[in-house]
Amino acid sequence: MLGWSEILERIPHRPPFLLLDRVLGVEGSRAWGYKNITMNEPQFRGHFPGNPVLPGVLTIEALLQLTWVLYHGQGRPRLVGVDRLKFRRQVKPGDRLDLEVQEIEADGERRRVRARAEVDGQVASEGVLTLCLDAFAEEEA
Repeated sequence: MLGWSEILERIPHRPPFLLLDRVLGVEGSRAWGYKNITMNEPQFRGHFPGNPVLPGVLTIEALLQLTWVLYHGQGRPRLVGVDRLKFRRQVKPGDRLDLEVQEIEADGERRRVRARAEVDGQVASEGVLTLCLDAFAEEEA
């Protein structure tokens, strides 16, 4: 299990754009964790006043951040495709967004992962993400 500080060691994302609260496990080609959705998050000021809904693109980003944890040390996951993605349930403040990614195909630096987000056991979104694992660039002085 990885808490907030361990997640920060593995991915470059930082608040307010860090969309993982905890990684519950990483086993082989699978990782799972969650994001608590709170009313304090900045996107809810405008999406939508009086009826706050987590933008679907942020669900995709949370799943992508989980792939950073899954592929830690192997390269930097860069999203190159989204296939058969379905949004099946709205995600609202007070929800816990349970996240899971599972590698289904690897070809060189290219990876395809089945991505799924649930709330209370109901699928909120699911689909396939295609990634390219880029080599880490050396920091410039």
